Amino acid sequence: MALNVHCIVSQPFDENSYVVWLPEQTEAIVVDPGFEPEKILSFVQRQGLEVVALLNTHGHADHIAGNEALKQAYPRAPLLIGAGDAPLLRDPMLNLSALFGEPIVSPPADRTLRDGEVVQLAGQHWEARWIPGHSPGHVVFVGHGIVLGGDVLFRGSIGRYDFPGGSLEQLLAGIRRHLLTLPATTEVYPGHGPSTTIGHEATTNPYLA
Repeated sequence: MALNVHCIVSQPFDENSYVVWLPEQTEAIVVDPGFEPEKILSFVQRQGLEVVALLNTHGHADHIAGNEALKQAYPRAPLLIGAGDAPLLRDPMLNLSALFGEPIVSPPADRTLRDGEVVQLAGQHWEARWIPGHSPGHVVFVGHGIVLGGDVLFRGSIGRYDFPGGSLEQLLAGIRRHLLTLPATTEVYPGHGPSTTIGHEATTNPYLA
């Protein structure tokens, strides 16, 4: 089932937010709304879309800064995040925003997700796969031949593992277990930078050699 996936880049961290919806449908999900939520709101309004859910891959500030604005615009849209990162939503020290002098406090999660849990949203189905190492409760969303990947796997690189709760060993193990086992043609939409495929990263990514 083909999906429309539209990337909106938020400054100041070049963070990728995504609007995802089925062709010919008006219900959409928003993934990782960043520091410029007005860009997301403008886009969905121009497209005539209705946001029915917010998904956070993890709780770092650049991926949750737009949660409040999206929730205000679409109060009935549930906010979902991995169970291990739910505390980051409400704590500026944990979500790292306090370090940049701009404390971010997101609305709390409406639903927390465990490894392997499947959600049905806007006619789409997504499996949450827990891949810690960048943050303790980071999840990726797998479905429809794509990965909404947050800060786990990038084109030619991987997510940082030097933040509190980070671990290179956990990150690499999770990538190998949960991502490299997917078909080579699976598209990966990361939290920063260009999209890629599992096959490309499996054969060229220096961290995965």
